[in-house]
Amino acid sequence: MRRPGPLPAPPPRRAPAPDVAAWDDADEPADIDPWPDEMDAAAAAPNGPGRGDEDEPVEFYDTIGPMARRPSEVIADTPVRRPADPVPDALPEQVGVREVWAAARARRKALRAEVRRFTARQRRRRRIWLGAGIAVAALVLGTIGAAYSPLFAVERVRVVGTAGLDASAVEAALADQLGTPLPLVDSSEVKSALVAFPLVESYTLEARPPHELVVRVVERTPVGAIASAAGYTLVDAAGVALATTPEPPEGHPVLDIRGGVSSRAFTAAGTVFRSLPDDIRAQITELSATTASDVRFVLGETGTTVVWGTADDSARKAIVLETAMAQLPPDGVDTYDVSSPGAIVIS
Repeated sequence: MRRPGPLPAPPPRRAPAPDVAAWDDADEPADIDPWPDEMDAAAAAPNGPGRGDEDEPVEFYDTIGPMARRPSEVIADTPVRRPADPVPDALPEQVGVREVWAAARARRKALRAEVRRFTARQRRRRRIWLGAGIAVAALVLGTIGAAYSPLFAVERVRVVGTAGLDASAVEAALADQLGTPLPLVDSSEVKSALVAFPLVESYTLEARPPHELVVRVVERTPVGAIASAAGYTLVDAAGVALATTPEPPEGHPVLDIRGGVSSRAFTAAGTVFRSLPDDIRAQITELSATTASDVRFVLGETGTTVVWGTADDSARKAIVLETAMAQLPPDGVDTYDVSSPGAIVIS
């Protein structure tokens, strides 16, 4: 690779000519050239004065003065100054361990302050959620504690929904629940107490703070009384014996069912009886069924027979029978045949 040529040398700077007239003739001859030819040759050199190669020192002539000196003398008298590192204004003092620890603590403190500043919103949101959670937990725990305390103990038992059942007798049977906190009322104990009342078909418990326990009773619907050696046993549609009396109970029909309470005929008769309106049901004195397809009953005031047939479509048959009885009262009718509700037969 060729080395680039040198830049053209600037014009040489010439020193101002000395005032020769002022020289003393005794000190300096008049024919001394103040600018020697050697300086002109140096200025005409390709590299110019002071631009020689680094390997070749440039000689300067001291031509100003009473005597011209050789370059070696000028260089020897010129002080050489080498570049040196800048001297600091003051040297740092010696740092001890205590100062290092103090600086580290200050740095950590500043870092923590910055972290807290940038996470202020997140910490505030976290405090809000934490406070809300604590409030809800305190409310729940307080409510549970109060509910299971004597503040909500049972002081009264009330029985509703009874018709043929003595409500006061049921309340007396449940008296052992008094003093029990409402959430701790044992439903199994209530059930064992109500088993003694056959008319109770189902029940529900309702706590009414602060001190009332409500028992809602659904009574069994008696279908009729079945004659037996012991008398007349009142049964419901499921065949459950409700009571036994020596005489037929008033307000309930006498059942004549082939096969007893466990037969299909009894199930059909019970379904028909429960589907009838209350005003028609109250007039029935006899209910019979030889098979599940031959259900019939008698209206006692007039002795009118109602042929029902099967228990299918009993709701529609009940509406048809009620309409026919309103148009043609039973006192002038011997038989209502509603086994085919679309074609009722009245005779």
